Amino acid sequence: MNYLRDKRFLGILAILVVSSFSLFLVSFLLTKSFSFIILAIIIAVRVVTSFLFFDDYKLSWSKASTKTGLMKILLAVISFVIYAPILYYYLKVPFNLIFIDLIFYTFSINILVYVYKYYLSVGKNRKTKTLVIYGAGKAGLQLQREFLNSEYKLVCFIDDDEILHQRSIDGISIYSKEKYCNLYENQKFDLMIVAMPSASKEKIKIVYENMQNYFITIKILPTIEKILKKEEFSKQLKDIGVEDLLARHPKDLDKKQIENFIKNKVVLITGAGGSIGSEISRQCALFGAKQLILLDHSEFNLYTITEELKNSNIVSVMQTVRKMEFLEKTFEKYRPQIVIHAAAYKHVPLVEDNILEGISNNIIGTKNCIDISIKYGVEKFVLISTDKAVRPTNVMGTTKRICELYAQNVKSEKTEIVAVRFGNVLGSSGSVIPKFKSQIEQGKNITVTHPDITRYFMLIPEACELVLQAASIGKGGEIFILDMGEPIRIVDLAKKMIELSGRSEIKIEFCGLRPGEKLYEELLINDSDQKTKYESITVASPTIFDINELNQKIEELLVCEDKIAKLKEIVPEFNHQLNLQ
Repeated sequence: MNYLRDKRFLGILAILVVSSFSLFLVSFLLTKSFSFIILAIIIAVRVVTSFLFFDDYKLSWSKASTKTGLMKILLAVISFVIYAPILYYYLKVPFNLIFIDLIFYTFSINILVYVYKYYLSVGKNRKTKTLVIYGAGKAGLQLQREFLNSEYKLVCFIDDDEILHQRSIDGISIYSKEKYCNLYENQKFDLMIVAMPSASKEKIKIVYENMQNYFITIKILPTIEKILKKEEFSKQLKDIGVEDLLARHPKDLDKKQIENFIKNKVVLITGAGGSIGSEISRQCALFGAKQLILLDHSEFNLYTITEELKNSNIVSVMQTVRKMEFLEKTFEKYRPQIVIHAAAYKHVPLVEDNILEGISNNIIGTKNCIDISIKYGVEKFVLISTDKAVRPTNVMGTTKRICELYAQNVKSEKTEIVAVRFGNVLGSSGSVIPKFKSQIEQGKNITVTHPDITRYFMLIPEACELVLQAASIGKGGEIFILDMGEPIRIVDLAKKMIELSGRSEIKIEFCGLRPGEKLYEELLINDSDQKTKYESITVASPTIFDINELNQKIEELLVCEDKIAKLKEIVPEFNHQLNLQ
């Protein structure tokens, strides 16, 4: 390589020579000893050591780090070890002169590097926006480093740890949220990042509600489980979604209990590609199932979950639960120990328009799965039910109530059959949140059926964990009810989503209740529920129904003309609501 044509080499060589000369002059003023020969030896050794042996000139000053500074010190010391004996023993240069020069040189060359880096970053990345980081832990410090060369100026940290309020990080203050709100009461900064990946949903919600009026934008890091370890935190930031503000994390989640239930078992999941079924499949893989039998009649859904779990021990079965002869071949071949039945039609208006399909898929499909599980000695059968089965006003809810009745009253032999009832899950297919998001993205007004309509909500992963936890303690015949918290007004949900989107021009339109829809859902038939060892899980009182009579009525339901009347005969509390405008 021709070093004389390398501008970077020549530039840094000039800096080295000038700094060495200047510092040697300072040393001379202090010690009254000076010689150009001595200076030439020092410069020559530094040049050879730094450039020819270690390629020091290739180090980027604009991206200098602590490692860069240590490298500069190390090279200066290596040079010193080479030239110090020559100057001291042969040229009789006082050792204090040589040592003072070393100290001045190492100090000044590092100052030059970091001053250059600072002014370069200021020139390239002018701090035109303001940033506050909520959380002064590891995640917050990582974000601080990543934003150093960005357009954002870090104003301060906020943290709830009182000990940290007496400290600062690189001169940047750490405030409590109360002190921050007092100091910047009349200021609105550009961005706040909530850097607490281990925080609960309740904590995120409190932080957002306290700070939303002080910032134009608020972003958060994903949960600790979802952070990509090799990706910069700044690239993983996401907007706060309504899911982050509404969801509750159950305090009595017992993952050890779930693991003991699932680990080393062959688990068959029906509807494995759906919103609930796919998450149940993920959880079973996570908790160490010996083998997963993923059963779904939708080719696309089954393909999607198969691709996601391809590194687990899975078998994908494209099959409908309506065909008993097909199910029998699957059970005979794989001999599942646990069956989790998530396959169902759940969209209320669609089932209202397709009553026979709803009956066939929900009731007959469930009956087939229960009967075949009993025949092949499945240890535990888990029926995923719904709050719409309680005092149903629609066909879908009624079919699920009949499934509960069958699960409770069938002669189960050695198979423990339990049902788990819960409300809406956030973000599931067909739920209001994806629908509202789509309307907002298209700039349309949000349509809500009624100003007073309410629903229960829970995050899909949390609901599925509680399903498995409830199933693990079931002995057979129970209908478990998950604590869904307080019901949420859908209009409040819509308002919050509009607020989070920043699209103030979007309005809410009321379009009237749809066929079969009611204003509020219930989780219990009556108030006489039984507690379990977990506060988040209770048990509904059993409903006795002669199984032979139930089977006969189900057969009649399939062939009768007036299916609504027959559904009411089986489920007397069914109050069919055709249209509640």
